[in-house]
Amino acid sequence: MTLPSRLYLIVDPLDTGRDPLTLTRAMLAGGARVLQLRAKTAATGNLLAVAEKMRELTAAAGATFIVNDRVDVARAVGADGVHLGQDDLPVAAARTILSPGQLIGYSTHSETQLGDARDAGADYLAFGPIFATTSKSAADPVLGYERLAAARRLTEGPLVAIGGITADTAPAVLAAGADAVAIIAAVVRAPDVERATAELLALVDAPRG
Repeated sequence: MTLPSRLYLIVDPLDTGRDPLTLTRAMLAGGARVLQLRAKTAATGNLLAVAEKMRELTAAAGATFIVNDRVDVARAVGADGVHLGQDDLPVAAARTILSPGQLIGYSTHSETQLGDARDAGADYLAFGPIFATTSKSAADPVLGYERLAAARRLTEGPLVAIGGITADTAPAVLAAGADAVAIIAAVVRAPDVERATAELLALVDAPRG
């Protein structure tokens, strides 16, 4: 598979108090074409309601919609896929719940974890944190450019870099081997989310030569 954009935005209000659907609309207006809903502390009913609306908004925009962690919610709303972490269901178990064609992404924080997720058949792999991040309360050790390049050599599938990436660092992260950059704080905390999205897209989806 290939991701439809080199910019992978995660809809998580963090400490901003912003509404996830307002964030979603702004990101889509800015041109985002891959969005993940991450709401780790949300009650299931609230999460489902937001996911249903996000599915409508992303479908209307022709964007790919991924649900973080919750395989059941991803299936219930007809999301394009689910993104799993090290403490979530294994890939094989998630496949038994999802509909045919729904994607599985998997978070990895070391070359060993990446190889395991690759062998398990994840559709795309996330690798990080590349830099220090404030969007995760108990973040894993920073990996940096060299280990991202090493991860690139371990898989031919889509590789998404995550963790503290900003407009200033995104081009270098892509140059180190990532197929896409996953970004949270640099967009959801931006004064103008739509503009921040558009500016990032201009950087990362520019023609490669």
